[in-house]
Amino acid sequence: MSVMGAPPFASSGKDALVGAMDRTLRLGTRGSPLALAQAHAAVAAIAAANGFAPGTIEIVPVTTTGDVIQDRPLAEIGGKALWTKELDRALADGVVDFCVHSMKDVESERPTTFRIAAILPRADVRDRLVGTLSIEALPEGARVGSSSPRRAAQLLRLRPDLNIVSIRGNVQTRIDKVAAGEFDATLLAAAGLDRLGLEVGAALPVSVILPAPGQAAIGVECRGDDVAVTDLLSAASHAPSHDCVTAERAFTRALGGTCASPVAALAQVEGGELLLRCAIYSGDGIDIIADEARMKPGDDEVAEELARAMLERAPQSIRNLFEYS
Repeated sequence: MSVMGAPPFASSGKDALVGAMDRTLRLGTRGSPLALAQAHAAVAAIAAANGFAPGTIEIVPVTTTGDVIQDRPLAEIGGKALWTKELDRALADGVVDFCVHSMKDVESERPTTFRIAAILPRADVRDRLVGTLSIEALPEGARVGSSSPRRAAQLLRLRPDLNIVSIRGNVQTRIDKVAAGEFDATLLAAAGLDRLGLEVGAALPVSVILPAPGQAAIGVECRGDDVAVTDLLSAASHAPSHDCVTAERAFTRALGGTCASPVAALAQVEGGELLLRCAIYSGDGIDIIADEARMKPGDDEVAEELARAMLERAPQSIRNLFEYS
């Protein structure tokens, strides 16, 4: 039987947990359609990895501040923590046993009391342009809806004439705003559209629009001292995806960036190594510092050194957007 607010499982190992289970595990998630789709994917992966019967994991929707406040960019109202703080509280209080996150929306600095124990196999990392077939096809001065400094900077670098206008709301809401003529186009993550079964938009190569760190990756987080749950989640983790996302987050963490910092990063496995491609921009996209590095999986120091070296070379227009001194 599932009991909301029941005490966490004892951290005595996976076998003890499974053998003594007298209630379902509880997975905390935001309540948006995309978040729920990601939660169901996480439940399926964890259940399959551990041989759980249907119904062993309960999805517990949690309303976050980011879901409530929809009329302002995240950078103006507290950043990415608006997507996580209520989930963090539920996890810390034992209301849920673990939480699912879209990794591009998770702060690069997380409380040490929590642990990202699983990264599911990464989906399509590209952005899709909704409303037109290509960036070149947009009319002069077109209104493009985006609240992402990364997307805005890259679009303006390609098309300085574009009018980038803040847009909030869930995926369908943004698509509807384009269809209603409020915007000429918007950019949305291909992975999110795919998870919702929405076949819209033109996929943009990563050579044109480099994705956000952690984009297209679903992460599952638990309490750091909960060995039993950590073991259960780790069984569902996809090592290459975990290694790539970890490298991207190490890069971002070393930059000291915020939601207002235009930063793009993508790590991919090549020949047993990771190739990490990164770029940081001025807000108007005029200035850019781009670089790449190869590293062994788990070698966060290389990613961190790359970030510091890029900031050292960056003009003030970029350095001002990062917590750099």
